[in-house]
Amino acid sequence: MLENWQIGGFGLYVHWPFCQSKCPYCDFNSHVVASIDHIAWLDAYVAEIDRYAMETPNRVLSSIYFGGGTPSLMAPATVAAIIDRAAQHWTFANDVEITLEANPGSIEARNFAGYKAAGVNRISIGVQALNDTDLKRLGRLHSVSEAKQALSLAKSLFDRVSFDLIYARQDQSLAAWQAELESALAHDPDHLSLYQLTIEPGTAFGARFDAGKLRGLPEEDLATDMFFLTQSLCDTAGLPAYEVSNHAKPGQESQHNRIYWRSGDWVGIGPGAHGRLTLNGVRSATETALAPKGWLTAATSGHGERQRTVIPRDEQITEFLLMGLRTTEGIDLRRMEQQLDFTPNINKINDLIDLELISIKDQRLMATPKGRPVLNGILRELIPD
Repeated sequence: MLENWQIGGFGLYVHWPFCQSKCPYCDFNSHVVASIDHIAWLDAYVAEIDRYAMETPNRVLSSIYFGGGTPSLMAPATVAAIIDRAAQHWTFANDVEITLEANPGSIEARNFAGYKAAGVNRISIGVQALNDTDLKRLGRLHSVSEAKQALSLAKSLFDRVSFDLIYARQDQSLAAWQAELESALAHDPDHLSLYQLTIEPGTAFGARFDAGKLRGLPEEDLATDMFFLTQSLCDTAGLPAYEVSNHAKPGQESQHNRIYWRSGDWVGIGPGAHGRLTLNGVRSATETALAPKGWLTAATSGHGERQRTVIPRDEQITEFLLMGLRTTEGIDLRRMEQQLDFTPNINKINDLIDLELISIKDQRLMATPKGRPVLNGILRELIPD
C-alpha cells in the first residue's frame, strides 16, 4: 500500500509569528515585537528542517508554505536559506509549489523581487477588503490603493498570485459584497480565498461580541445568500470552488492546502505550527510551542517540537471525513477502507443522498452544492458512532 505522503502529498509549513499589528479578528499565533534577530531565526528554522529530514528520508516534497503572522516581514535571505536547506534533504517535485503569504503594505511589497530570487513561485496576499472603511474596522494597516498596487506588482513578478477577502462583515449588504467581489474578479486572479467573517474566542472581536459591542453582523440567512452569490460569481468568472472557501482557475489550486484536505503528511516548524507525520504506518500529530522565544530556544537546542501524539483511529477517520468533505473532489472511499478499515453507514449515506446533500461517483463521496453549507451536519451523520 502506498504511504500517506505518496497519496496526499508531502509538504513543509513554516510559521513566521510576527506582525506589524494584531488584527482584531485573527486567532492565529501572531505577535508584535520591537525587533527580530533574523539570523537566530534562520538558524532555528534550518536546524528543525535538518531534524525532521532525518525521520523522513527519500520523500518527494510537493510544497513549501510560509504562513503566519506576516511572512512578508521575513528577510529574503531567510526565505532563501529555508528553501535551500529543504532542497538539500528532500527531492522537490517537478511542479513544487512554494507559497509566501504577504501583506499589501509598501515595505513588504518591496521584498517581492527578493522572494522570487529566493525560489518563491506563488504569492498569497491578505487583501481582506476592497473598502477603506472596512479595512480600518478589520485592523488592516493598508489601503485599497496599496492593495491594488501590491497585486499589480505581484502579478508582474510571479506566475501565480492569490489573494484573500473576508465577507459577511459588519453592515455589509448583499449588493455591496457583489460589487466588491466583481471588483476583485476584474483583477483576473487565478486563485481567490473567500472567507466568511467568524468571531473567534480570545480575539478582540470575540471580546467585543461577548460585550454586545460588535454590531451589524449579518443574520444567518444573509450570510448564506452571500455564500451562494460567491459561488455563482466565481463560477461565471471561471474560478469554481474546489474547496468551501477557495476558488481557482483549473490547474491553479493550492497544492499545499490540498495536502491538508487529502490527509497527506507535512512538517510544521515555527511557533504554534502543527504537523502530521506517518512513520512506519503510524500517524502522529506534532505541535510546537506557541511563544516565539520559547520555540526559538527549543529549536536552537535541537528540538523545536513540543509534543507528538499518535492519532487514534477514530480521530483519523473524523479528520479524513472533515477535511475531504470540504473539497469538490470529496473522499476516496477505497482509501478510507484500506487505510482505516472504515466505511460510512450505508443507510446514513442513502439518507443524505435522498436529501441531495451528498453524492457518490467512482467511489468518491462528495458534498453537493446544497450540502456544502451544512458540512457539520453531514459529518455528524458519517463519523463512527
